[in-house]
Amino acid sequence: MLAKPTDNVLSIDGAARPTGRHIGAILMDEGKLTPSDAEQVLKRQRELGWRFGEAAIELNLITDTDLREALAKQYEFPYLVSGPDGVSKELVAAWDPFHPVVEELRAVRTQLLIRWFNPAAGRRTLVIASPGAREGRSFIAANLAVSFSQLGQRTLLVDADFRAPRQQGIFNIADRFGLSSVLSGRADLSVAAPVAGITGLAVLPAGPVPPNPLELLSRGSFAALLGKAQAEYDVILIDTPPASEYADAQSVAFRAGDVLLVSRRDHTRVEETERAVKELSDAAARIVGTLMNAF
Repeated sequence: MLAKPTDNVLSIDGAARPTGRHIGAILMDEGKLTPSDAEQVLKRQRELGWRFGEAAIELNLITDTDLREALAKQYEFPYLVSGPDGVSKELVAAWDPFHPVVEELRAVRTQLLIRWFNPAAGRRTLVIASPGAREGRSFIAANLAVSFSQLGQRTLLVDADFRAPRQQGIFNIADRFGLSSVLSGRADLSVAAPVAGITGLAVLPAGPVPPNPLELLSRGSFAALLGKAQAEYDVILIDTPPASEYADAQSVAFRAGDVLLVSRRDHTRVEETERAVKELSDAAARIVGTLMNAF
């Protein structure tokens, strides 16, 4: 289990910061308040000594959701309100960024900033692995990718699971071209799809499932792809197949260097986790932490 967050967090250039726009102006731009409503709120704000948004809620002019959306815009904190059709509700960090589960994911992100993320040392690529299937690996990878992009980091999520790829379904993106296309020389990194509504996040789906997954991931073209991605993105997260069932995760981890190992409470056996740690370590990968998924 990753340790509890501490204050020793690496600074992040480009992290969310206020835009300088007043919350009232944002609410009026969104059509949630009229100019006369805003004057009424300002009067109430002065009477009560409250913040603008609190006064607007007290007057029943806006809802809590309206205020959260406006604050998200003020602080450049992107998340989906309506969002692209078909984007999975599993993407909780995008759909409901104030949910308790997302707070847990932010705690994981904080620990990764402390214990892993170090661009100066070349640590910006992280493999998300798990011993077996149905342990929440793809869920964690997708939501961590959203979480890092919400820091203002240019984030790339790569689906390297050629056995049962899921990221194209979670993000509802086309997978006619993807990682397999890049590794076989039929495409390049430009096929990574930007995620509508989530600034700074792109997803490289698995693409057409190849007949030789391990051989494809073992090629030098995968290392070349990671090198190019590191020049274009601040954070690269890689989803992989179950480590106890296939050697794919070991091959990917050997190229990427760092691994976050996910297991699931009441599902993953301790001996399976220990075996996965040994095999990934034998591939010269550094296990930056283990995460127990309870969801």
